Parts: sequence; structure tokens; C-alpha cells
Amino acid sequence: MNEFIEISPYEIDDNVFKCIGKDWMLITAGDENNFNTMTASWGGLGVLWRKNVSFSFVRKHRHTYGFVENSGTFTLSFFDEEYRDALNICGTKSGRDCDKVKESGLTPEFIDGTPTFKEARLVLVCKKLYIHDIDPNNFIDMNVNELYPAKDYHRMYIGEILKVLKK
Repeated sequence: MNEFIEISPYEIDDNVFKCIGKDWMLITAGDENNFNTMTASWGGLGVLWRKNVSFSFVRKHRHTYGFVENSGTFTLSFFDEEYRDALNICGTKSGRDCDKVKESGLTPEFIDGTPTFKEARLVLVCKKLYIHDIDPNNFIDMNVNELYPAKDYHRMYIGEILKVLKK
């Protein structure tokens, strides 16, 4: 991790909407012996409960779900465009069926035991604070429900941002 420097969350100069919604990110959890990652384009960053936090969303059928559930921490990793193919692999293949980290060509690294990747340009190490299952009964705009044709609603994880590492 010597290529990274630790910065304050207030020093993140990226456009969060572009980073998450257009560039995508990897949500990664587990430990040095066993971990999984998945590509995500839904989420957010903000302030809640006097803490700098992330909002991450994982569907229960995703292999990464069990890793996030069973880990106290997880990372959100952001990459330059040259890694788009790797992010596509991590978003379309399941760690149940293949070694998608190997197939993606990414290099695992660990920050205080939490997995991320050497190729990332920005990494947020997050500690789980809260979980919440999306409940369709709470949709005010029912058009949102159209995004769930299989009724496979996400679980939201609110994570306290413990560290921000930037290249």
C-alpha cells in the first residue's frame, strides 16, 4: 500500500456521482484467506450520526453479500477507466463459479486485514454501522419498483469511513 497516501474524507476531490454512477466501484469484504468483490454503481457518501459514511447496496443473491454480512469492515475501491474490463468481469461473474479476481487481473491487497486492490486509485475502508433491507412498501414513487422485476431488493449498508487512501 506504499503507493497510497491517507487523506481526510474532506480531501476527496472526485465527483462522487461520477465515481459511483458512471465509473463504478468495487465493494469488497472478507479476509486474507477468503474474500469476494463485486462491481456496484449504486451508493453514496455523506454525513450521518456525526460520522463520514458510505451507503452501499448489495442484493442478497450476490456472492459478496455473505462476505459483507460476515465482516465488520469492507472497502469501496475506485479505478481509472483503463480497468473498465476488470470491473465488468467483477460485475458479471460470480465468485461462486470462478476466480474472478484472477480473471480480472487485479492484485489483492489488505488494509488492516480488509481486502482491496493495488490498481485502485481511491479506496475507502468502511466499518459497518447499520443495515436496512429495502422494503417496497416504503416506495413513494412506485416507478422505483420497476428496477426490481425479480423482487430481489437490496440490503443497504451504512459504513463509517475509517480511512481514505489515494494514489
